[in-house]
Amino acid sequence: MIDQATIAKILDVADIYDVVSEQVALHKRGVNYIGLCPFHNEKTPSFVVSPAKGMFKCFGCGKGGNAVHFIMEYEHVSYYDALRELARRYRIEIKEKELTPEQMLARNERESLFVVNEFAKDFFVRTLHEHPDGKALGLPYFRKRGFRDDIIRKFQLGYSPDEWSALADEALAKGYKKEFLVKTGLCIEREGRDGLIDRFRGRVIFPVHNTSGKIVAFGGRIMNADAKTAKYLNSPESEIYHKSNELYGIYLAKQAIVRQDKCFLVEGYTDVIQMHQAGVENVVASSGTSLTPGQIRLIHRFTGNITVIYDGDFAGIKASLRGIDMLLEEGMNIKVVLLPDGEDPDSFAGSRSSSEFQSFIKENETDFIHFKVKILSRDAGEDPVKRAELIASIVKSISVIPDAILRSVYANECGKLLNVDERLLNKEIAKLLAEKDKAGAHDDKNDGRADARDGQRENDITTEDAGKEDRFKDIERLIAQIIVRYGNRVMCYVKDENGGDNIPLGVMDFIRLEMEEDNLQFRTPLYKAIYDNAIAHYRDDDWDCRRFFMTHSDEAVSREAALLMTDRYVLSKYHARFQKVFSEEERLYEIVPQLVTDFKNCVVEDELKNIESALKREDVCADPEKCLNLMNRFKELKEVQKILAKKLGDRVITV
Repeated sequence: MIDQATIAKILDVADIYDVVSEQVALHKRGVNYIGLCPFHNEKTPSFVVSPAKGMFKCFGCGKGGNAVHFIMEYEHVSYYDALRELARRYRIEIKEKELTPEQMLARNERESLFVVNEFAKDFFVRTLHEHPDGKALGLPYFRKRGFRDDIIRKFQLGYSPDEWSALADEALAKGYKKEFLVKTGLCIEREGRDGLIDRFRGRVIFPVHNTSGKIVAFGGRIMNADAKTAKYLNSPESEIYHKSNELYGIYLAKQAIVRQDKCFLVEGYTDVIQMHQAGVENVVASSGTSLTPGQIRLIHRFTGNITVIYDGDFAGIKASLRGIDMLLEEGMNIKVVLLPDGEDPDSFAGSRSSSEFQSFIKENETDFIHFKVKILSRDAGEDPVKRAELIASIVKSISVIPDAILRSVYANECGKLLNVDERLLNKEIAKLLAEKDKAGAHDDKNDGRADARDGQRENDITTEDAGKEDRFKDIERLIAQIIVRYGNRVMCYVKDENGGDNIPLGVMDFIRLEMEEDNLQFRTPLYKAIYDNAIAHYRDDDWDCRRFFMTHSDEAVSREAALLMTDRYVLSKYHARFQKVFSEEERLYEIVPQLVTDFKNCVVEDELKNIESALKREDVCADPEKCLNLMNRFKELKEVQKILAKKLGDRVITV
């Protein structure tokens, strides 16, 4: 457990902009920053970072919070693990019980997999530089590929000895669990026998890092070109590794990508490494797999501009053209570079100086229209059928572009290049768009029917109860929002009992008095926790409600407090008689009583409905005394409801 004072210290030091900008390309907008949300797929930025408030908020998917909550969401770690990560980054000492390596592995399976991968990386690196086979076989291989020693260290390249279980034996001897060695894919269980086999034995090793620098997987390359086995071997999918969402080199490239607002995309590990050595650091690789939407969205978080570098292999280029359409569909601006025949980024960058390589890239970048026409024209020649297929292929690519203006520009360019009437192209594009919309509407309709069928089965039973709970939850949320934002503020001033000096009436004083007077209780556990915490501490010296809740040791309270401080909730509608727009804080003397009155009204309505239901039951009707008591209570509540309605007037709380 980390105490609240330490949490406050961590959040005081952790800069929300620094934390978020490591993973998201942010652009200045007024006093805040805006970018593409890393938690859901979007093409128009709705993700806002406020350095002044120390918070982030996505107005698309609703996620928000402080630096700790960002780390939690992004890294998929617990509240305390996120705090520890920030404490480590900013060198803040956390005083808590020291955990043994075994306890750390048991605490969280996901973290355990990262721990095991980190151990393996150290093992492979140490073996490369210190083991006789690493020095005799691994290092010479990398140096023969032209990699400098500093680049080998930078990418944490390694070597796995050609032994059955060298890694497994050392890991088990140091207390790492067999199950995690298997789950990461580092080792394979022997069939029908005890023990483990190293997956990557006899290979040079390429660690794969996620955007935070944690190792999620490994790639191993065999050094014997004549070996009767796969050239490359990769980690299998695991809890921490989904190859369709990872890009090799992204951790080392992300800052350069943001700085230059461009990303180069290549195919393999060595392509990335050689380009870094040539001075081009904003480069990532799809690691030999076909480009996926997840990988594209990962790039799009840092830039909207991508340059795809293709080998001079014509057959391979044709097979990978689908990736261009996927990039276009995600709203990316695409350039393409075609290397000379027989060259790939590895060989081309390795055989030229840094300036020569970068000059070639700049001089040979072209847009996707010119590139696709050039590639497909080789097959089409003068054949009218193949030429029509070429045009149809390019029209299909243009049709997936989400921006209408950009589609029009590319249609114009395509018409000029292929000597085709632009109006005809636009007509075909419109047809494809209409078909896409129709297909989407059909899918939505089918989904809607299924949802309706599923929903109806539960609707008859739960609608009334759900509506009741939602009503209470909404109003309780708004009261909690006032507590978190303004709990330590003065709401208004009142005369003392003798008509003397004005006495300040605080927000929490008013809420507590009203709740206790009618013995009211919150029904939503989370908002009850916020209320109870405020009641327990609001009289403390220098109590700061915002700081108190944002640094709360309960993750659920801390996260909800962050959302309550960032959500764009309209707390109240006011008559047009006001000459100016008043801030929330200026209207506390009206907002707070109205919220509490609305809550009381919900309680009364709920009790009235319960009495109505009870009076319909046979057992109640058969008991005259019980029936009379309920009717009297019903009458009392109706009178209370009239009073509350008068207080509420025509001003309605909106959520």
